[in-house]
Amino acid sequence: MKGLDNDYFKGTISISLVSEALLAAQQRGFNAAELLMQAGIAPELLLSEKARVSVIQYAQLWIVLADAMNDEFFGMDSHPMRRGSYTFLSKSLLQAENLGKALQQILQFLNLILDDFSSSSFVQENYAYIVIQDAQQPKRMFSYATYLMLVHGLMCWLSGQRIVLNRIQLKCRPPADDSDYRTRFCDDIQYAANENYIQFDAGYLNIPMKQDKKSWHQFIQHTPYNLLVRFKNPNALSHQIRRLFMQTPPAEWPELAALSQQFTISEATLQRRLKQEGIHFQQLKNEIRRDLAISLLEQSHKTLQDISEHLNFQDASAFHRAFKKWTGVSPGAYRQNNAG
Repeated sequence: MKGLDNDYFKGTISISLVSEALLAAQQRGFNAAELLMQAGIAPELLLSEKARVSVIQYAQLWIVLADAMNDEFFGMDSHPMRRGSYTFLSKSLLQAENLGKALQQILQFLNLILDDFSSSSFVQENYAYIVIQDAQQPKRMFSYATYLMLVHGLMCWLSGQRIVLNRIQLKCRPPADDSDYRTRFCDDIQYAANENYIQFDAGYLNIPMKQDKKSWHQFIQHTPYNLLVRFKNPNALSHQIRRLFMQTPPAEWPELAALSQQFTISEATLQRRLKQEGIHFQQLKNEIRRDLAISLLEQSHKTLQDISEHLNFQDASAFHRAFKKWTGVSPGAYRQNNAG
């Protein structure tokens, strides 16, 4: 897992996942504030439950933690996943016959490296399953999600397409907020189950490998960033709206009536589908503006006035109030925190 290109940006991640990533390092005596500052994350952001960090910052934290602990799995297993493990694994898969064979190799490798997880895969009727056995008590959702991200990210990259996950079932209790997990994986995540498994269509297993040594270099250069953003759940209507709005200046964002026409569904259907995904239209617009604001504050030298105009606020003070409401942190303080 290597460094990142600063232009490689998309979306934000909840501060709660930053806290989760730091947990094992803190338990081992590492200074959380120092680790955060190395990743370009202001330690005081941990004080606001509403705060978000850019994907670049989170990916950089992954790298900082992996370097500090010599463990690419955040120190969450009894046996560390030493630096270079994921690079070795991904390169060894290039000769696999198809995705099914590659998945077997991925799970075999992780079974050798990690002590607390033991995984296998099988096909039943038209569905493929990855079953995760816990050596001890069930882990936190964050642990399963990180493990799945490593596996699923490789599957998507090797096949050259998003492997759509139908269902995730886990033994652990639900986290306080699992919206980031649903965005990354799938909407159907069930907790407090009898076993851990991931279900997807078995037809994917026959896909031949689409990658070579040249594309592998590109992939590993942008890992772990690409694992966080490249293979998100594409089926959600909110994701489709987000993609449209991210490509459109905020002043030109369509209102509900025009948007429903673009998606060739009624306003009532659009609102109902968003509600099923746990969000409403105005909230979605606010979240997109928030993510754009964080990106501009972190990566540009635009003034707060310029950013407020870009995001279609009446003035900088209106933007300041909205940003503080969204994140619990003022935009000026956020920029100061990320000045380094």
